[in-house]
Amino acid sequence: MGTLRILRVYEEPEPDEYRVLVDRLWPRGIKKDRIDVWLKEAGPSTGVRNAFGHQPEHFAAFVADYRAELEHNPAVAEIRSLVGEHGKVVLLYSAKDHLQNQAAVLLDFLNGVETKLD
Repeated sequence: MGTLRILRVYEEPEPDEYRVLVDRLWPRGIKKDRIDVWLKEAGPSTGVRNAFGHQPEHFAAFVADYRAELEHNPAVAEIRSLVGEHGKVVLLYSAKDHLQNQAAVLLDFLNGVETKLD
């Protein structure tokens, strides 16, 4: 299996990384040529995303709700397939917080580890 990491969409990935946007909404100011594939289905549902609102005090509930969604989300298998196909994959997100965002939760889920809540 290849490597998988996360990166803010406004930062530069490595030249040989396959770029997968995992936000439901397209990030402002980003041109389509900076993304290889947009898997908006990999992002949390609108209800889960809005309940979190990027408020630190809501992160634990967000993690629980989003991981529950990921259990039955076909986009998870698609990401795993992309890693197998491309080797080096970077999951891109637009949130300002590098630790408390959906890509961090998704990466932990894919790696089979619990997301740190502090």
